[in-house]
Amino acid sequence: MGAQQSKLPEATWSHEKALIERLRALQLEKGRIDDGYVHVSTTEKSDGVVDISKSRQPEGLSVDQMAKWQDTLLEDPKNRLALSALSRANPRDVLTSRATQIAEPQVFNIKIPFEGGPITNQRNSGRCWLFASTNVFRVALMQKYNLDAFELSQAYLFFWDKLEKSNWFLEQIISTADQDIDSRLVQTMLSQPLSDGGQWDMVYNLVEKYGLVPQTLYPDSFNASSSNIINSIVFTKLREDALILRKLLRTPTATAEVLSSAKAKMMKEIHTILTLTLGPPPPVDEEFSWAFVDKAGKAHTVRSTPKAFAKDIYSASFRITSEIISRMVSLVHDPRHDPLTLLTVDRLGNIVGGRPITYINVDMATLKSACVSMLKAGQPVFFGSDVGKFSNTESGIMDLSLFDYELGFNVSLLGMDKASRLITGESQMTHAMVLTAVHVDETTGETVRWRVQNSWGTSAGSEGWFVMSDAWMSEFVYQAVVDPKFLSKEVRDVLKSEPIVLPLWDPMGSLA
Repeated sequence: MGAQQSKLPEATWSHEKALIERLRALQLEKGRIDDGYVHVSTTEKSDGVVDISKSRQPEGLSVDQMAKWQDTLLEDPKNRLALSALSRANPRDVLTSRATQIAEPQVFNIKIPFEGGPITNQRNSGRCWLFASTNVFRVALMQKYNLDAFELSQAYLFFWDKLEKSNWFLEQIISTADQDIDSRLVQTMLSQPLSDGGQWDMVYNLVEKYGLVPQTLYPDSFNASSSNIINSIVFTKLREDALILRKLLRTPTATAEVLSSAKAKMMKEIHTILTLTLGPPPPVDEEFSWAFVDKAGKAHTVRSTPKAFAKDIYSASFRITSEIISRMVSLVHDPRHDPLTLLTVDRLGNIVGGRPITYINVDMATLKSACVSMLKAGQPVFFGSDVGKFSNTESGIMDLSLFDYELGFNVSLLGMDKASRLITGESQMTHAMVLTAVHVDETTGETVRWRVQNSWGTSAGSEGWFVMSDAWMSEFVYQAVVDPKFLSKEVRDVLKSEPIVLPLWDPMGSLA
């Protein structure tokens, strides 16, 4: 424990001598130590695994070596300053680049003429996809009814989605009853029987079957805005039901009628839980009465059913209708697969018999071009991204240079490309938002930054609005939903091809 360094124990010295001999045998390449790593010549086997990976002995960490690292690190005054700053505060706050914050203003030269409002707030729930999609739908309705502020009920869609996903889960359990419960597929399903998150095709399925209602007719309950407890209850019930169904299917006397009866009882119980925690939703085919005051101060009453109300989305000035919304397609950028391929995810969905989830995989230039075309036409764009990477909730900035990790830690966190992040689980789609504007360089025609409508309330970003650099979009945006008329025939024709079926655990199966 004194100031003088002790000698290495004999066992450690013997181990290090053996390591040195092995390194010599591997013929160290000279002149390649500038990156801090030792490079060695190795021979790959036919299966692509180098011999050294099988022959080497696992190595522990040397306490003495770590002491040397620490001494060397703290010899540098910059590192001592970093220690003082980074150990006392959130490292991201310390390393936030002021220059980047200044360089990303809310200034855009292409903007949809009507963005809609107010800024919505999903609170403590994972319903961003429902907020993003209803924020797209409401633009036409606000124009149609001359409204200053308006929200569709996200809770209404949330109720039916929970119920439908529960049924979807039980059907998947039944169809995989022949697989071992320890199989990766069954375990993936059991790990999260259903999710708050979803995808564009799931929104389509819900609206097609259940329609839409104004938020004033079915506002958020506590459990809609804070969904952890209700999820825990439903998850437990569904896992119990899964075991019962699997056991029933192994009973020789089981019939299809017995199975259907058992599942119906389970679904009735789930319906009871949802109704008592979220509240009974307006009946799908019964007429509701919606009273409101337009921005001229005139009172109105609209009578409709949820399904009819959804079919009546219309705005002539912005060329948005329910038919246009229903035909929109999901573009994704997944560099693990070739562009112009159709992707789908095995057993991912919400409504049995509904539209399957499909993605047209394109390069980033095609995705961005389609988004610009949508915005020029006055239409907002639903998009999915990995919002937690290189972004700041308070400032609402998403930029690759926002945090200077190299300054603080002498390492970069941008060493992987987009495909590598997907492969390793470093990144995936986590959040859905809406694009309403873009700034394009008038000289080069290149996109510079994008305006983002979020659903985290007005305390996040610039009164709820975020700004996304174009470079950030390239790295962390995975999906954009667009009108196919803004796509080339070559891209549209991908929908006619046979899809690549990804496994349920694939990162493209993540729900925003």
